[in-house]
Amino acid sequence: MRIGIAGLGRLGRRHAENLAWRIRGAHLVGACSPVEAELQAAQADFGIERLYASFDAFVHDPEIDAVVLVTPTALHADQVIAALEAGKHVFVEKPLALSVADCERVQAVAQHHADRVAMVGFVRRFDPSYANAMAEVKGGRVGKPFLVRSQTCDLNDESGFFVRFAESSGGLFMDCSVHDIDLARWMLGSPRAIRAFATGTIALHEGLAQHADVDNGLAIVEFEGGARAVFYASRTFAHGHETQTEVIGTAGKLLVGHGAARDRVVLSDAHGVRHRAVADFFERFSEAFERELQAFVAACAGGPSVPLTLADATEATRIGAAITRSLRSGWPEAV
Repeated sequence: MRIGIAGLGRLGRRHAENLAWRIRGAHLVGACSPVEAELQAAQADFGIERLYASFDAFVHDPEIDAVVLVTPTALHADQVIAALEAGKHVFVEKPLALSVADCERVQAVAQHHADRVAMVGFVRRFDPSYANAMAEVKGGRVGKPFLVRSQTCDLNDESGFFVRFAESSGGLFMDCSVHDIDLARWMLGSPRAIRAFATGTIALHEGLAQHADVDNGLAIVEFEGGARAVFYASRTFAHGHETQTEVIGTAGKLLVGHGAARDRVVLSDAHGVRHRAVADFFERFSEAFERELQAFVAACAGGPSVPLTLADATEATRIGAAITRSLRSGWPEAV
């Protein structure tokens, strides 16, 4: 499968490394970026010869079968549509788009190109621990799940990268909690969300105020049938990256990711008892990033269909947008 990648920033480069060196059946042949230094690095580091500053020229290259889009979220919808209409399979990073209308626009085009694979990068579904937890839920080990509590909490970045990113990211909940939203829907059996409430605070990064954003936030989402989800997102953790999800059912509960441990080593000395924490989501989900691209490439080659749909991505955006509206209005919002 001849693959081209658009976007070679922090996450884009990680995807490029996986495609170039670790994904069976993938041949990374093209790269697209408006940043000349990124294109030069793609050529030097991965041997890519088909380099494009123009996305239109990139997506219409007949020597590329599939594209991986790791571009700003505001570009996702139009770029996915362009790729599908150019006859390419498409993998796009989450979220699919910042508005439900754009998500639905992509779905409408995808329906006319049913022979093309279109996949959104909800990477946690491919993490072994989350996959095992979901198997336990499906096996009835916790009874009927009715509450999910999930968090995405990043190590504090004093450089303020995410403050500069806030204008285009959609805000804390759309950028961080969209993963938790997708997990909650998945583990609760994909119920329809009906109402959301959110609140938050700026603990450290005052620059977020100009974007009506926060660096720590809480949200509650109500679903039809009585299920509920509680989300916590933070940009200010001192010890490392901590992703954690708890699924509570009528006969038990499951907890994934407690403590953010890097490994099984626990150090005891005069300063106390402690373990090292994972530094960021790249480290925490390194295996899952490989697995999701492997699933994408396999589906493009005629293998099993990808295990999540554009409709799933649309619902995640729908819920994330309602949470963000509630954060700004101070009132519960219909989803």
